[in-house]
Amino acid sequence: MDRSAVILAGGSATRFNNGDKGLFELNGKPLLSHVVDAVKGLVEEVIIVTNTQKRADVYAKIVSAKVSFALDVAEAKGPLVGALTGFEAAQGEYTLLLPVDSPFVSKDVIELLFDLSAGKAAVVPRHTDMEIEPLHAVYNTAYALSITKETLAQNQFDMRSMVERLRGVRYVSTLVIEQLDPELKTFTNINTPFDLKKS
Repeated sequence: MDRSAVILAGGSATRFNNGDKGLFELNGKPLLSHVVDAVKGLVEEVIIVTNTQKRADVYAKIVSAKVSFALDVAEAKGPLVGALTGFEAAQGEYTLLLPVDSPFVSKDVIELLFDLSAGKAAVVPRHTDMEIEPLHAVYNTAYALSITKETLAQNQFDMRSMVERLRGVRYVSTLVIEQLDPELKTFTNINTPFDLKKS
């Protein structure tokens, strides 16, 4: 198997009154469904990482039966722990990480990241101010799993610390990505009810 997608959907959204962000609807469709649809046809497996079986059961009712789930009991420590769970579950040589609250992910951008991933530790978008998008990136699954474990063992729980440990990362400028996604909506996160209304 070549390509996996891991969608991080654990935890409660404090700015949504602790509701389940993945279930909030945009244009009549849950945020989770938007992200699942974005990767459909581009990967060979889709894994949703969430933190309870109850939540997985709810999600299973709104996504394809082909989508699988992995339970992350320590998501409160941050997305890197969720990424670890996803890398452990993924069967593909390369794994795309995405957050559940990015409903405008571009299929063209996803395809670009995968196309650039051959022989690389990761392909990570990078803005002109050098900020990176580690939750919208493609990773060599086995290598990223190993480095994620190392990073967590050092009590570092942020994605950037893991990415900085990787050797052989290909950074892709957002100036390039703008050719496919002019407004860079791929990286838009829905963090608040206001974000939901204005989208």
